[in-house]
Amino acid sequence: METKLTSKSKTVVISPELPFVIIGERINPTRRKKLAETMARGDFSVVQEDALKQVEAGAHVLDVNAGIPGGDEPVLLRGAAQAVLEVVDVPLCFDTADPDALKAALEIYPGKALINSTTAEEHMMARVFPLAKQFNAAVIGVISDESGVPTTPEARLEVARKLVNRAGDFGIPPEDIVIDCLALTVGADHNAGRVTLDAMKLVRQELGVNLNLGASNVSFGLPDRKILNIAYLALAIGSGLTTAITDPTVPEIQTAILACDLLTGHDEYAMRWIKAFRKRSQAAA
Repeated sequence: METKLTSKSKTVVISPELPFVIIGERINPTRRKKLAETMARGDFSVVQEDALKQVEAGAHVLDVNAGIPGGDEPVLLRGAAQAVLEVVDVPLCFDTADPDALKAALEIYPGKALINSTTAEEHMMARVFPLAKQFNAAVIGVISDESGVPTTPEARLEVARKLVNRAGDFGIPPEDIVIDCLALTVGADHNAGRVTLDAMKLVRQELGVNLNLGASNVSFGLPDRKILNIAYLALAIGSGLTTAITDPTVPEIQTAILACDLLTGHDEYAMRWIKAFRKRSQAAA
């Protein structure tokens, strides 16, 4: 199963048979005061700085969010997308719950984008899937519906099945639906991490689609979050995870992903691992 995303001249393929795909998360004004303030003024210089840093750090795709309270999100998301496209050439993932903002960004995008995201709630699918079809975009489908987030792996599989089937009703093929089985904090439920991992295994086995995860949610509210996040990311990759929205500028995350690629047979002759090791060694010298 291959989910292909494109920019103006670059193609990124998400697949269990290929190296892990990193979606850079940093272009998001939530809890980032400077980014929010500059974006609100129509100044996208920080957006461009974040885009360049993330691609340099190894991001294959960039998530773009322009949700600022009181802001004109269609104008801001479109402006942010244009600003990013001026400085890097990687596929973009548009992160918005506003269909007008989503349409504004997709209209100016010169390739096949990823939409982040839709739940399995009927009113959400009815808003997002037509835009995905119109602009030939792929979609992250989140395992949540009118009843909330299912508590068992089997129930999450059925929500994933609903997402894939409803997408098909709009003419969107299964390879263009990337399922997010939702990582929830183990601080509130010590079984939450395992339920998500088991759900991922079921979705991969039964539906064959690619999988995304916001892995850092698993550690919310706990100390030493970085260690938990990296451990969970590795477990998730072992359970079929093929892409994640994360911060590629955190060296430990990048290194852990490279290690997983090597250990799962996605780094021929360990060349990427060795290259990264040499780069780290030179930086430390």
